[in-house]
Amino acid sequence: MDFEKRLTEIADKVTVALDQLIPPAQGPEANLMRAMRHAALANGKRMRPFYVIETGAMFDADETSLLRTAAALECVHTYSLVHDDLPCMDDDDLRRGQPTVHKAFDEATAVLAGDALLTLAFKIVAGEDTHRDPAIRMRLTERLADAAGAKGMVGGQMIDMLEEESPRDLNTITRMQRLKTGALISYSVEAAGIIGGASEASRHALAGFAQDLGLAYQIADDLLDVTGNQETVGKTLRRDEAAGKANFVTLLGVEGAQERVRLLAAQAKQHLAIFRNKANILLQSVDYVLDRTR
Repeated sequence: MDFEKRLTEIADKVTVALDQLIPPAQGPEANLMRAMRHAALANGKRMRPFYVIETGAMFDADETSLLRTAAALECVHTYSLVHDDLPCMDDDDLRRGQPTVHKAFDEATAVLAGDALLTLAFKIVAGEDTHRDPAIRMRLTERLADAAGAKGMVGGQMIDMLEEESPRDLNTITRMQRLKTGALISYSVEAAGIIGGASEASRHALAGFAQDLGLAYQIADDLLDVTGNQETVGKTLRRDEAAGKANFVTLLGVEGAQERVRLLAAQAKQHLAIFRNKANILLQSVDYVLDRTR
């Protein structure tokens, strides 16, 4: 199957699942649910859910388990975007082609909507419908907490906010992005391996793939921030430049950043070699990241 067709198919499935899992807007707290749905049901690539479902397919993992885990992961990712856009952080007005939650509603509602999406994620992944084995559910929950927390995504965001106190060098930016962006991408393939009962060798290969892909994806984002079209990308561009923040492009230059993405993409593909033809769609996803840099 063509990668982009598969990506769209999975994104649609995840959107339907989120529509069913996020409470409907009713009762005195209805505005909170509206804000949650505004953020989570907006058009998005759903890349992290894509990797859960497509990686799990290589191991013939249960589709319901994969879809619920993917939806939980998207709730965590969406909560992070809602909070990232707040005035106290990046103060953004546009996300996924529509007003950010604090602009469409208000700042307090945006904070609460993010909180609610995060807690909903753990309710989903820990629920009996996600997997019949409570040990598997516990492992999925534990690893999601690690990926989202102080040693993962939130830790990366903290490093990002320390720019004024500690100017970024290449090592700092790499660590920041491996946590801020890479941790949830790593979880997406790790969770699929947990659900699918992947061997140790397969889990090791997937971890290497996700680490290289996650960093390549972030560098591609930095390139898009400089070379992209805001209407196409769906969010405010050149934020780092306006804030005077260093990123991969400011440190490496456009050509240097493009070369780093090509190197990481080649490494990511090598990690998938043990899966042979089963990894065809994942291989195409690496090319998709490369195409975003052009």
